[in-house]
Amino acid sequence: MTLKFTKMHGAGNDFVVFDGVRQSVAFSPEQIRFIADRHFGIGCDQILLVEKSQREEADFRYRIFNADGGEVEQCGNGARCFVRFVHDKNLTSKREIVVETRSGLISPRLEDDGRVTVNMGAPVLEPALIPFLSDSHDVIQPLQVGRKKVQITAVSLGNPHAVQVVKDVETAPVAELGPLIENHASFPKRVNAGFMQVVDRSHIKLRVYERGAGETLSCGTGACAAVVAGVRRKLLDSTVHVATRGGTLTITWAGEHSPVLMTGPAITVFDGEINL
Repeated sequence: MTLKFTKMHGAGNDFVVFDGVRQSVAFSPEQIRFIADRHFGIGCDQILLVEKSQREEADFRYRIFNADGGEVEQCGNGARCFVRFVHDKNLTSKREIVVETRSGLISPRLEDDGRVTVNMGAPVLEPALIPFLSDSHDVIQPLQVGRKKVQITAVSLGNPHAVQVVKDVETAPVAELGPLIENHASFPKRVNAGFMQVVDRSHIKLRVYERGAGETLSCGTGACAAVVAGVRRKLLDSTVHVATRGGTLTITWAGEHSPVLMTGPAITVFDGEINL
């Protein structure tokens, strides 16, 4: 089976994108891991699959597979690449589309400057729905991680995040604590671990250890979750520039029940074919 693909990235968070509208695409977990492998395959953090939606109100269906072979609910940087892909490949002429994901509908829009804005919907803050096993609804909650106790804010943007504030993001123990938080028993579907340094009320620095992918250069939903956590902790204003190792994203959140808006780059690297 030979498939055409496009390699893309959003602020360094990289993807292999497949057109499932014009070609028949089906993956096994082993094939996903092969494609994502940076030594033996193409190499990526996630694989994105564009399909026709079965819902009348949606233009496309958006599926996301992590490098470990598992399918997940949402990917913000991938959503930006998604709208760039369907526009560049002439799958649509719309600058704003409605996209079906496992976690609901999103509306990415291609801006005049080439960046993409995604309406990620309202964040989920109810612990049971994140899901996060806790009897408390406090914004800041303790989490015992190995021998350390950290203070996290749990939030979902279609996928679960645990955000903590650190003094210096460069020296934060991401490699040590990231996998322990990801697989913590309090998060039955695992979780993305965010490490946020507050620079000022409109700027943060962020590193994210992603569920099923490890630390990535950028995480769109992680940036959204960090800003939501920072606003809820009264550390941030409603519009925040999020500096990741791969680039800067702009996140806007007006508060509870409001949607999170994310704006950032979506870059095509190359097109190719792979024989599976």
